[in-house]
Amino acid sequence: MASKENFKTIAQNKKAYHDYFVEESLETGIELVGTEVKSLRNGAVNLKDSWCSIVDGELYVNGMHISPYEHGNIFNRDPVRVRRLLAHKREIMRLFGLLKQQGLTLIPLSLYFKGSRVKMQVGLCRGKKLYDKREDAARRDSKREAERALKEHNAR
Repeated sequence: MASKENFKTIAQNKKAYHDYFVEESLETGIELVGTEVKSLRNGAVNLKDSWCSIVDGELYVNGMHISPYEHGNIFNRDPVRVRRLLAHKREIMRLFGLLKQQGLTLIPLSLYFKGSRVKMQVGLCRGKKLYDKREDAARRDSKREAERALKEHNAR
């Protein structure tokens, strides 16, 4: 019998969806210390300028800012330190091959609690060009206009 897992989203990287096409995503665990988890429970994290790298067969997240826990003292760590992500060796090697061959990049998409554990969704992404961003904005605006017109028509 599968128990219902409770998910609580901590942070999402909206800039990643604006700047990249997400080809596929992967759920990983993240190696943290106690005061970082307490700070995450307060929602004090920024994924905006973060990226992932593979070094010596291990997956790391760089540039993720977790604010120091205000009630922590000597146990607080550097807010932007490099943190190890937990994934299977086979998945890491597959991602490494895709990164080297196709010119893709690994970007953290979201950070969330799954039960009592902190998980990170990492996306295999391809960069958008400026015209792709303009096309997305135009599509979003036209959808908004259509919804507004439909709402106005139904209000009569």
